[in-house]
Amino acid sequence: MIQTPHHKVIFDTDPGVDDAMALYFALAHPAIELVGITTTFGNVTVQQAASNALYLTALTGRQIPVTQGVAVPRHMAPHAPPDFIHGADGLGNLDSRVATGKQLDPRSSAQFIVDMARAQPGEITVVAVGPLGNLALALELEPRLPQLLREVVVMGGTIIEPGNVSPVAEANIWNEPHAADQVFTAGWKLTMVGLDVTHQVRVTLALVAQIAEHHQHAATDALLHAVEFYAKFYTGLYAHIAQEPGCFAHDVLAFIYLVQPELFTLESGVVRVATDGLALGQTMLNRRDFIDYPQTGWGQNLPVTQVCMQVDAARSVRLFQDVLLSDWLQTA
Repeated sequence: MIQTPHHKVIFDTDPGVDDAMALYFALAHPAIELVGITTTFGNVTVQQAASNALYLTALTGRQIPVTQGVAVPRHMAPHAPPDFIHGADGLGNLDSRVATGKQLDPRSSAQFIVDMARAQPGEITVVAVGPLGNLALALELEPRLPQLLREVVVMGGTIIEPGNVSPVAEANIWNEPHAADQVFTAGWKLTMVGLDVTHQVRVTLALVAQIAEHHQHAATDALLHAVEFYAKFYTGLYAHIAQEPGCFAHDVLAFIYLVQPELFTLESGVVRVATDGLALGQTMLNRRDFIDYPQTGWGQNLPVTQVCMQVDAARSVRLFQDVLLSDWLQTA
């Protein structure tokens, strides 16, 4: 495995099956140090998201701070969590849960992000794979946050690939588009890992079963259960996945980009988010920055986002496999 520089990461998440896959990839990868998990509504309620983050980390024996963040979008009515995709509990409706004694960090998720960035300026990366309300609130608490964080990687949005909640919108951005537009225009080093690449990478159910069989551990058993539920949704939706059951590696790709960016082809430009109308949640990339558009909102002083447009899917899946099959779990 290619070793990469050390990354201190706050994982901003709404677990969620693919969030669980991403969490375990991050815990297993030797170049990633998870220094905190901040949670938001999205795939589940924020209370369930926090409970899932506590549970998933407890199963691995890791002591990582978990905070509870925003519960609803601030500027619009919330959408119902997609229990038909992730299950009512976000993890495929687990039959039971092993009792754990882990407790939430009492700070809000936004305050936790600010505190960590102030304490370790230039060292913390936020990998955000849910709606972006926590980052937007953190920006309001600390306007210098773009200078204090090392970088931000967002799993969300789409430029060319059709959306998954409308013809043009991806779910994370659609759930809180006003916050997303704040984040895309804040001025930090920002990379968008959206459906343009996540729909190119599939993790098969057989691979996750292989990982669970290899480890014989409660953590990978729970992951397999969750992915089995998740795969049923995708199998019923896409013919090519029905041929080999599995799921898209949405949130995992944010971490794969972090540790092996050379697997991705990028475009750069200003990204704005539609905050109303039929295009609600659409992420729009200005691919013609030499044009002085008469439409407001595309001024020359706006910060630029790196957008992932292509990915080496085969190498990404091999990396996921190698990392999750490595010796990263404590003995059950």
